[in-house]
Amino acid sequence: MKTATITITFEQQKLKALQFYAGKKNADLQSEMDEVLQKLYEKYVPASTREYIESQMSPAQTPPTRPSRPPSSSAPAPIGHARTQGQEAAE
Repeated sequence: MKTATITITFEQQKLKALQFYAGKKNADLQSEMDEVLQKLYEKYVPASTREYIESQMSPAQTPPTRPSRPPSSSAPAPIGHARTQGQEAAE
C-alpha cells in the first residue's frame, strides 16, 4: 500500500531538545512517531475498517484468478468440410 508523508509544525527549540535527549537514550524519533500514529489509527478507525484495509494490504488475499479454459473437445471443421449436428466428418 502506498505511504503518505505527514508534515507537522513544532517549536524549534523543543525539537532540538527532544532530538538531544532522545539521542542520549538511543531512541529513534521516526519509530516513536510511527508507534504514536499506529496507536491513533487503532483508537479512531473502527475495527471493521482496519480489517478491510489490512485485507487489501495482504498479498495472500488477492482474488483468485479464473482457471484457463480447457481446449475444446471438438476442433473446428476445416474449411469446405462443414459438419452438421449428429453427423461425423468423414476422413
